[in-house]
Amino acid sequence: MRNDAGINGDAQRIEQIAWMLFLKVYDAKEQDWEFGDDDYTSIIPDKCRWSAWAHDDKSGNAMTGDTLLDFVNNTLFPTLKNLSVSTETPIKKAIVKTTFEDANQYMKDGVLLRQVINVIDELDLGDYDEVHAFGEIYESILRELQSAGSSGEFYTPRAVTDFMAQMIQPQIGEEMADFACGTGGFLTSWLTELEKRIKSTEDQEKYDNSIYGIEKKQFPYMLCITNMLLHGIDVPKIYHDNSLTKKVLDYGEDDKFDVILMNPPYGGNEKADIKSNFPSDLASSETADLFMSVIMYRLKKNGRAAVILPDGFLFGTDNAKVSIKKKLLSEFNLHTVIRMPHSVFAPYTSITTNILFFENTGATTETWFYRLDMPDGYKNFSKTKPMKVEHFKPAIEWWNDRKEISEDGFDKAKKYTTQELGDRNYNIDLCGYPHEEEEILPPKELIQQYQEKRASLNADIDRVLAEITNILGIDVEE
Repeated sequence: MRNDAGINGDAQRIEQIAWMLFLKVYDAKEQDWEFGDDDYTSIIPDKCRWSAWAHDDKSGNAMTGDTLLDFVNNTLFPTLKNLSVSTETPIKKAIVKTTFEDANQYMKDGVLLRQVINVIDELDLGDYDEVHAFGEIYESILRELQSAGSSGEFYTPRAVTDFMAQMIQPQIGEEMADFACGTGGFLTSWLTELEKRIKSTEDQEKYDNSIYGIEKKQFPYMLCITNMLLHGIDVPKIYHDNSLTKKVLDYGEDDKFDVILMNPPYGGNEKADIKSNFPSDLASSETADLFMSVIMYRLKKNGRAAVILPDGFLFGTDNAKVSIKKKLLSEFNLHTVIRMPHSVFAPYTSITTNILFFENTGATTETWFYRLDMPDGYKNFSKTKPMKVEHFKPAIEWWNDRKEISEDGFDKAKKYTTQELGDRNYNIDLCGYPHEEEEILPPKELIQQYQEKRASLNADIDRVLAEITNILGIDVEE
C-alpha cells in the first residue's frame, strides 16, 4: 500500500484496509447465516459479494489491474452506497449501506490492490481460533489509529476500558450503552467481562443483545461494526448518528439503559441548535458537559455508569458545569472518582482525565476520591510504553478496602460529603497530583485549558461579587 500513489499516510491506509476487512468479515457471517437459514437472501447483489469478486481461486481468472480498479470504483462502491434500505430492513443488513455511505477507495494501482485483497482473503474467519487471534490483531490496528493524525480520538486504551468494565460488574440481562462509541472499545470490554457469566443458551441470547452504540463519524463507525462482527455479535445495534441532536427531555423509559460506559469527546464546542436540546441551565458549549447530561437522562433507575471526563469538568465552576454537578450529586450517587495519571491518552492528548462512577439510586451522601499514581519506572505513558491493566492494581485493591490515604502531607484517597463539595462551589478537583512537573501542552490544549480556568475564575468572581452586593444591600442594576 505504501507503493500506491493514491494513498497518503497511515490514516488512509487503515481506512482502505477497513472497508475490505468489513466485506471479508461480513461475507464469513453471511455464509453462517445462509447455513442456518435456507431463506436467507443477502442485501448485497451476488456480483458484489466478497467471495464473487475478491476471492482468488488460483484459476487465473481473478480480476486484477485496471479491470479490478474499474469494478471497485464504478460498480462495487456505487452499488453498496446506494443499497435500498428502509425502516423495515433488519439491522444486520442495513449496516452494509451505513458502513459504505462515506467510505473511500484510495488505491490507484489495480495490481497492488489485488495483492492487498489476497492477503485479507487468506484469513480463515470460519475457524474460531483464527477469528479470536485476528480479533487481537484488529485491536492492534485500532491502537495504531492513535498515531494516525486526528483519528486518535477514536481509541480509548484497552487497559482503561477493561478496568471500567470490571469495576461496573456486568450482569446477564443488562443492556449497556456508549453514546459516542468510536471503534467499540467499551463495547468490547463489556462483552469480554460479561462472557464470563454465560451459563446457558438463554444467557448467550441475552449477551448477544446486551450492547447499544452510537457513533457520529463514519470511519470509526465502520471499524466498530467490523469489531462487533468479529466478536460474534450478528446484529450489532450500532447507529451512525449524533447523540446530541435529540431533546434530552424527550427521552422515555425505552431510551434508557442499565449501564453506560463512555469516554465522551471533549474539547469540542457545540452550536446553538445543539445546545437548544438541553434545559437552559445545562446548556454548556463544551461537548463533554452535554454528554454528561445525556448520560444522566438515559440511565435507568438503579442503573450504573462509569464515565471518563477531563480535569476541566472537576474544577470548572461556570454556571453550566455547576448545574450539571449539582444535578449529578442531588439525583445520582457519585460514589467514586478515580484520578488517572497524565499521558494515559498520549500521544493523542496530554490533558489529564478522571473516571466518575455513579448510580441512579438517589442523591449522593459522600464521594470517594482516589489518585492513581504513575507506576514505578514510568515518567510518561507513550505509544511504546502504554498503560496496562496491571497498572490499575493499586486502585482495585483500594476499591475493595477503602481507606483514606495521605502521602507526604497530600491526600491520595479521601472521602467528602456532598455538603463539603457544595461548599467548594462544586470545584471537586480533589486528591490531585501535588508533585507533577509542569508539562508544556500543545498550543490548542493549552488555550483550551486556559479558557476553562478563566471561565471557572470568572464564575467564582461573579458569585463572590453577588454575595458582597447582597450583604451590602446594593442593587447593582440601579
